[in-house]
Amino acid sequence: MKPGASQVMFGDRVDAGRVLAERLWEYAGLHDVLVLGLPRGGVPVAAEVAERLSAPLGICLVRKLGVPGHAEFAMGAIASGGVVEVDEALVRKLHIALPAVLNVVRTERAELERREFVYRGDRAPERVTGKTVIVVDDGMATGATMRAVVSSLRGQSPARIVVAVPVASRQACEDMQRHADACICLACPEPFRAVGLFYANFAPTSDSEVIGCLSRMQLRHESGAAHARRESIDGASG
Repeated sequence: MKPGASQVMFGDRVDAGRVLAERLWEYAGLHDVLVLGLPRGGVPVAAEVAERLSAPLGICLVRKLGVPGHAEFAMGAIASGGVVEVDEALVRKLHIALPAVLNVVRTERAELERREFVYRGDRAPERVTGKTVIVVDDGMATGATMRAVVSSLRGQSPARIVVAVPVASRQACEDMQRHADACICLACPEPFRAVGLFYANFAPTSDSEVIGCLSRMQLRHESGAAHARRESIDGASG
């Protein structure tokens, strides 16, 4: 069935981020909040959330493990820190041989390492220990990639993990409630076929767009921090 106009909820990822930020307003201005976007498509959404909450923006690198021959269908995911999540029941059901699974893992790990270099360069990963981490993507279909992210972050002892997405399948949202400390989702439409059907513009996000969002928000955050320091010094000397 072709997507109808009634399925479109957001103009593009920037629009979705602005709407999502309104649901996250309780975290605005808090000093311990960190927003992490999932490259590529989650970063433009996360940038809008971070800007409106006055929070720093970072990334959490993750790669979906696609079923061989059907790459859009997830059988698991890998994330930074060596986290590998595989849906073993699905692998058995589809009779996917172990060598085929390992080949997909190797391929996706190489792409994850490439993105790590391109997006971070020589910068260290964001420190999440003791922080409220808001993890943002442009949507969740199965939730496999987000589960890998949450597993990766848990090992770094954040105070709280909040998963936030504009749209998701009901099953993914319910599952994420069990993994994250909170799951904020604007809509869980049924039937749910693909994240892109709910956007008027779901063009692929490029590496340059990701880098641009990160650079813009880093400058904005550094400028805000410098302004706060000046106010503190002026107040102390006044």
